[in-house]
Amino acid sequence: MKLFHFFPLLLVPFFLRAQTIPKEELVFLTADWKGERFPDGRPKIPDAIIEQARTVSLDDVWTILEGEGYHCQFDGGWKMIYDNKPIIGRAVTAMFIPARPDVEAHVKERGQQKGFKGNSNSWPIQQLSKGDVYVADGFGKIADGTLIGSTLGNAIYARSGNGVVFDAAARDLEGLKEIEGFNALVRDWDPSFLKNVMLSGLNVPVRIGRAVVLPGDLVLTSSEGVVFVPAHLAEKVIGIAAFIQVKDKFSFEMLKAGKYTPGELDNNWPDAIRQAFLDWQHKQQGQQPMTRQALDKMLEKRTW
Repeated sequence: MKLFHFFPLLLVPFFLRAQTIPKEELVFLTADWKGERFPDGRPKIPDAIIEQARTVSLDDVWTILEGEGYHCQFDGGWKMIYDNKPIIGRAVTAMFIPARPDVEAHVKERGQQKGFKGNSNSWPIQQLSKGDVYVADGFGKIADGTLIGSTLGNAIYARSGNGVVFDAAARDLEGLKEIEGFNALVRDWDPSFLKNVMLSGLNVPVRIGRAVVLPGDLVLTSSEGVVFVPAHLAEKVIGIAAFIQVKDKFSFEMLKAGKYTPGELDNNWPDAIRQAFLDWQHKQQGQQPMTRQALDKMLEKRTW
């Protein structure tokens, strides 16, 4: 498909359909996802995978994605309300651009006809469900680029029970801190109000720094930054990352005990170490033991 033809396919619906792309287009863009979807077409990653994602390392997730050929899924350089409370959930995406009065007036009129209320920075909030993360490309704007304050922060948490990732700013940090359980990754904090900004896309592919995000992607943050896991890879990536956590715990204990050298543990494990790992794992409380077959499969063609 020629680039000239591809752009209209994505951009025209942004303005003509209350900023959302058609469900069939979202299904097309996320065609590798074979599971359940939300009514709007977003992939619905199971809650169990999201819960498991709370136990893994962002660095491990990034490494696994690199091995899968996904090189543009991480971005750093953020400010957070709480850098020790990760934000984890399914992405609801929004794209903002500098405002142009004529276009903004038409967008607001059509959006209101579609049932959207208030300023367009609040429209994505109406799309949130439990477990969602509001992810916005605000083109890095700080002054007059504050997408939310404490009022919208409360609205977001009431609908999603989750936080936000904004390539833009937010205001009223002290008020946002009062929302128990809420967290935010933003480029900066600023006391100004949002001005000269308009919504151009809702639940569309967006760029967050050097990362690309599709609606329904798994969002995982840490004090280092944020990584976006394509929905169709979430189960595989999080499963491997969870195994790495257990494997690393075993390796650290073996190193402290002087049983193996770093070189032995960092390379492909011979039979003796694989059996030692299985024996060790069976003694761990609350840990589901692996079979030798499962372990061999996990270590096969290792790229992490």
